Amino acid sequence: MEQLADLGIIPVDYSVLESLLAGYASPRHKIADLEKSGKLVRLKRGLYVVSPKVSGKLLSTELMANHIYGPSYVSMESALRHHGLIPEKVYTVQSMTLKRSRQFNNAIGRFNYTFCPEDYYSIGINQQEKEGYTYMIASPEKALCDLIAYTPNVRLRYVKTLQLYLEEDIRLDMEAFYKMDVEIFKQCAFTSKKKNDITNLIKLLE
Repeated sequence: MEQLADLGIIPVDYSVLESLLAGYASPRHKIADLEKSGKLVRLKRGLYVVSPKVSGKLLSTELMANHIYGPSYVSMESALRHHGLIPEKVYTVQSMTLKRSRQFNNAIGRFNYTFCPEDYYSIGINQQEKEGYTYMIASPEKALCDLIAYTPNVRLRYVKTLQLYLEEDIRLDMEAFYKMDVEIFKQCAFTSKKKNDITNLIKLLE
């Protein structure tokens, strides 16, 4: 369907689809049929994205994550992998949000959202543009701080422990680490709930 293809990969809500399909006797049934046939993918209740087999374009998990629950930005291992800083594939799209923590599962995968306070949230976020759309994602520095500050049972009280965590546990590109912006680490340390752990990032970097 040309109308659907024109939507591209931007997630759309139910009301937009309903108006787009207003020419059908029952737009609601048509939406259900399109979902059943795989031409529409439901991301959550009331939010859809056009299938790549209709749009001819690859879906963006970052863009979908921003739309499923927000305000939010992609972070932690998802952002580190996106920036090419860790080797392992990441199967859950991880984001930070100003809302309560939530998780969504759909045909695309798992989308996990972790709450953080506003003064911390606003640090080190980048708006990335790609092929006509934009999404919010953590800078490498912020993604690393988020991972350390908001992963349960991660305690990096000593610089040596932190170094082992970076090199062996997440296998971070250490050459890239030593080129990171210390100012973002300092801002995160000032507002983070794991100030000591993030201060150790600064010590290791300097």
